Amino acid sequence: MSTHPEPETNAASTSSSSSEAQKPAIEPLRLPTPDEIRGQDIWNNCAVRSVFSGVVGGGLGLAFGMFLGSFDSPIMQDQMTGKQQFIYQAKQMGRKSWSNCKTFAVMGFIFSAAECVVEKARAKHDTTNTAIAGCVTGGSLSARGGPKAACVGCAGFATFSVLIDKFLDRHNN
Repeated sequence: MSTHPEPETNAASTSSSSSEAQKPAIEPLRLPTPDEIRGQDIWNNCAVRSVFSGVVGGGLGLAFGMFLGSFDSPIMQDQMTGKQQFIYQAKQMGRKSWSNCKTFAVMGFIFSAAECVVEKARAKHDTTNTAIAGCVTGGSLSARGGPKAACVGCAGFATFSVLIDKFLDRHNN
């Protein structure tokens, strides 16, 4: 019986040398096809992006409104039958859904259009575009409340947009 331990083989060193030998070859650069270029050109059109954002925003607002509308309960709930409560809930959900659908559609449309126009004018893709688009969106949505409301809306929406942009790390700044 021997008291000396057996020498261990270094598995890490053998696997690293074999992985260096098995590295894949560098793939050649693939140029986009004409269809891919056409698709990119369509998507880079500000009108297409804005309409798409408006439609998606409207759908999001519709879902959001249905969710929030389901929490509204009638004031005289104790005196209503189940059918009356159901009808009331359905009407409230419909009203909230339509209201939120319009608001989110307009918000998505304005923000996307402003960001796209500013990005094309500045020829840069950065957080400044997001801040300007947020200011335009917030200001235009709250303009009915007067200049003070428009300024607060501008500052608030721009701040919110930049924070979301930083959180999602879209521009890697």
